[in-house]
Amino acid sequence: MALAETPAIAKVSGQPFTRIPPDLYIPPDALEVFLDAFEGPLDLLLYLIQRQNLNILDIPIAAITRQYMEYLALMQELRLELAAEYLVMAAWLAEIKSRWLLPRPASAAAEELDPRAELVRRLQEYERFQQAAQALDALPRWERDCFPASAEPVQHDRVRIPPPVNLADLLEALREVMTRAELFIRHPIHRELLSVRERMSQVLEQLDTLRFTAFTALFRPEEGRMGIVVTFMAVLELLREALLELVQTEPFAPIHVRRRG
Repeated sequence: MALAETPAIAKVSGQPFTRIPPDLYIPPDALEVFLDAFEGPLDLLLYLIQRQNLNILDIPIAAITRQYMEYLALMQELRLELAAEYLVMAAWLAEIKSRWLLPRPASAAAEELDPRAELVRRLQEYERFQQAAQALDALPRWERDCFPASAEPVQHDRVRIPPPVNLADLLEALREVMTRAELFIRHPIHRELLSVRERMSQVLEQLDTLRFTAFTALFRPEEGRMGIVVTFMAVLELLREALLELVQTEPFAPIHVRRRG
């Protein structure tokens, strides 16, 4: 019957070791275990209450004490050093449970406070500080969430060589300049010397409401073609506004005009 091989506990340079060497020295502080979840007895109690969704104002002392002692037993099995404050908390829980179970006189029962009141007060105060610490830890922290950034500009010495220019490029540039120059052609606008509105006033002043005036007498030949056109437009505008009256006795007879009353 073959014997089972002893499993190796470690390998050094590829060589398995099945037992710890007798001359191996391990310093006392070589292995240190940190319990991040619990930083003290109050932290442990608060964790046990929150895990079971218990009311912090109505703590079941028996159940919490039993779970607390199981955790202390686990720490002893792991050979972790128990702090004195954990043992003090265990003794305090036992005292609260005993005071809760011992019979009390009827007169003293009405006056004595709940033995859990001091524990509840400490737990509430610790919970407030724990929430404040978590809020502070969630804030952005320098060199943890925010890091300084810096960069040195790279110096590049660039030499700009002007491109060569030939005759074709000069002619093309001249053509573009001539094209832009054509867009700025001036168109002079002069004010008219004769005004239709002014000539309408002159015609009304020249006519009478009783006597007729020959139509040809309204025109001034010395003003030229422009004056004749302006006078004719003024007469048409006055006729449109019903300020003049035209009369002709027979076909092809002279036309007379007078101002309406």
